[in-house]
Amino acid sequence: MAKTKKKKTFKQWVGKIHLWLGLASGLIVLLLSITGCLYVFAEEITDALRSDEMYVEQVKETSIPLSRLWNETQAMLGPDKKINSVNISKDPEKTVVFHCYEGVEGAITYFGSIKHYLSIYVDPYTGKVKGIYDEEMNFFNIVKMLHWSLLLTIPIGQQIIGWSTFIFVVMLISGIILWWPKNKSARKQRLWFQWKDTTKWRRKNYDLHNIFGFYIASIAIIIAFTGMVWAFTWFQALVYVAGSGTLTQPEIEQGKSVVTDNGNKTAAFEKAYASALSKHKEAEGFSFSQPQDSTGVIDVYVQQYEGVYYVSHSMQFDQYTGKLLTERNQDDKNFGEKLINANYDIHVGAILGIPGKILAFIASFICGMLPLTGFIIWWGRTNKKTAKA
Repeated sequence: MAKTKKKKTFKQWVGKIHLWLGLASGLIVLLLSITGCLYVFAEEITDALRSDEMYVEQVKETSIPLSRLWNETQAMLGPDKKINSVNISKDPEKTVVFHCYEGVEGAITYFGSIKHYLSIYVDPYTGKVKGIYDEEMNFFNIVKMLHWSLLLTIPIGQQIIGWSTFIFVVMLISGIILWWPKNKSARKQRLWFQWKDTTKWRRKNYDLHNIFGFYIASIAIIIAFTGMVWAFTWFQALVYVAGSGTLTQPEIEQGKSVVTDNGNKTAAFEKAYASALSKHKEAEGFSFSQPQDSTGVIDVYVQQYEGVYYVSHSMQFDQYTGKLLTERNQDDKNFGEKLINANYDIHVGAILGIPGKILAFIASFICGMLPLTGFIIWWGRTNKKTAKA
């Protein structure tokens, strides 16, 4: 007499989903975790490696006007490489950093999409160029772009990364369902490791997967969600609506320079520079961008605190007169905007300082262990069934 086939339980179906999604996305999750670990402390390591270029030899009473410094640095680079922006720190001991970037349209890979990408460190008191770095080949930039889009063009790579991250979130949720104990005694077993001498290595691997996965799940979901904010416009819109409580996007005024023959662009740039520093005396750093065309504006990004970007302000000045055209401070933003602005700092843990970065590093490391330990569990069970057969 033929045996009746038992219906699969809810947890069995969840287990199947967890398994096949894990096999489908495991390599991408592993890559994202490794690159995430490497990039968490990128800023601190880069600053340490470039300390000689980052700091001036001697602080003097007066510095060279920024517009003159810009022109002299541009002349040194030549006409083929145009400076796009400059970063200035509040710290008088730090050099100013000019950025020179030009992309290539229609490229498919990261390396094919960049014509040149340079950072030039200049002493603001002497005008001496202390160092020039090719950021295209910078180790941490390559790691970032691997993490960002698999070194592919963003429209292609980010979709792969985004959907792999979405699958990872589903796996975390399904993993919690599978982990959830039936009773008190089972709960104790699933919260603590069984490191007895009699415990087999497969059992230890199983505990690593389940217990570490449980403890890190909430942090991993936050990291994954912040990654999805960049990958999907629809997900970013959901985060904005959840934070602001409205579907309506804020109206952000865009400035426009009035073309005039009597304007003095050099004086206007210096006026904009002085005005930005005067209005934000406590800010840690400033980024100034030159106008792109005749009606373009001098864009100013103000970074309030060192190492984090969740508090920032923006200003726009007329390129001919230096008149302030628009200004948007942190307090002018609704909570949805603030949440989106804080996305990077949350993603890398910087919003909690060094302890937050350490936590993000540990979380990324464990996330990288999950596909490996999960694969070993699956492989062991599959081979066990084959041996029995």
